[in-house]
Amino acid sequence: MGHFEVNALHDINLQIGDNEFVAIMGPSGSGKSTLMNILGCLDTPSEGKYLFNSVDITKLDDDELSIIRNKNIGFIFQSFNLLPRLSAIQNVELPLMYADVEKSLRQKLAIESLEKVGLGDRMHHKPTELSGGQRQRVSIARALVNNPGIILADEPTGALDSTSSREIMQIFQQLHQEGNTILVITHEREIAACTKRILMLKDGMITNDTLNLN
Repeated sequence: MGHFEVNALHDINLQIGDNEFVAIMGPSGSGKSTLMNILGCLDTPSEGKYLFNSVDITKLDDDELSIIRNKNIGFIFQSFNLLPRLSAIQNVELPLMYADVEKSLRQKLAIESLEKVGLGDRMHHKPTELSGGQRQRVSIARALVNNPGIILADEPTGALDSTSSREIMQIFQQLHQEGNTILVITHEREIAACTKRILMLKDGMITNDTLNLN
């Protein structure tokens, strides 16, 4: 912000292991999105270290970070981020195109990913022909298609009704049971209650880190 330095995060000391299911909560401006961007290798911290699978992310260049994102991380957003002119299967294929996967294998993997989220019968529909919950399922299928170890979801139910939200969280719970590591940013306590660990942020600091035993 001009000549002023804004510290979005302070003294974050955090470890997330394989197959964890974590909710990140906090008021607006608490640092949730900044933390998610760092964990997703979209941003690098100005100080300190971030080790991703024992690799120091702070020492990598943009191309190396891009490779890590494409191979290891699936992103899901509140606004779905689907291309409106492409069908569901074409949207899901996009990460595979960037990874130079051949067309026949792309289609096979995209179909499998859509079937996994219950949209095998909607693969040729465009986003405008799908409900909000179905569009979010497409974005989940796209996040899964590269078989990433980690899924980062930024307010994945923020644009959905309560029924669709429950369905999306059931998909996340199933993915967690299958071995995925899942991090969800949310302001909804009902959504956080579906996870296994809850981080509370305030003013750029972790104020609470609790296991959810429900």
